[in-house]
Amino acid sequence: MRLSILIPVYNESRYLEALIEKVVRQSILGIAAKEIVIVDDGSTDGSVAIIENLVKKYEGQIVAVFHAQNAGKGAAIRSAVEKMTGDLCIIQDADWEYDPQDYSLVLEPMITGRADCVYGSRFIGTQSKRVLYFWHYVGNKVLTLLSNMCSNLNLTDMETGYKAFRSDILKTIPIRSRDFGFEPEITAKIARRKCRVYEVGISYNGRTYEEGKKIIWIDGLKAVFVILKFWLVNDSKKHQ
Repeated sequence: MRLSILIPVYNESRYLEALIEKVVRQSILGIAAKEIVIVDDGSTDGSVAIIENLVKKYEGQIVAVFHAQNAGKGAAIRSAVEKMTGDLCIIQDADWEYDPQDYSLVLEPMITGRADCVYGSRFIGTQSKRVLYFWHYVGNKVLTLLSNMCSNLNLTDMETGYKAFRSDILKTIPIRSRDFGFEPEITAKIARRKCRVYEVGISYNGRTYEEGKKIIWIDGLKAVFVILKFWLVNDSKKHQ
């Protein structure tokens, strides 16, 4: 199997090079080849130059896409999906919150043919988790509960950044959200498609706002709207 690693980037120059080096080093049982699809979403901090150097350094392993202006995480993932060629894909944020060493954990249910998509949960499992913001935790739980009520799934972490999919499924799902609304949108749509969803515990090295965290309270309010919208509207498959 071939794995596509989709990396949306916005002003992550502090972490990007070290992260890509770690992604390249990962060996995953059942995965014969990897491709890294990086989408720079209008960065202004030097990330573009770092990506260009990484493409040269890892020739043939990285596909790079550059947005002229910042459009949001959902828009970046949409661009990455258009370029990916793997049998499976996983979304990797361009920082150290999620550890590429967990790829084998997240991908195993799909590699063995049991799952169509897998969520890496920050709230289950024995892996280490950094302790941070209480109200972020509460907000996450409220959004996950609302999403579960509308989708009839029993996820513990709908908002997780580690989501993996069979590529043939993700390629046929329209991604409408341009920002962090991608997370509840894709969850609603895989539920509509009756996908086999698994969840596994992962490690989590959350960061503070001083360290570059970007999601804010308004994104939570937007997520509520997205959850309700795609509960009411069946938009889970691209029209030919």
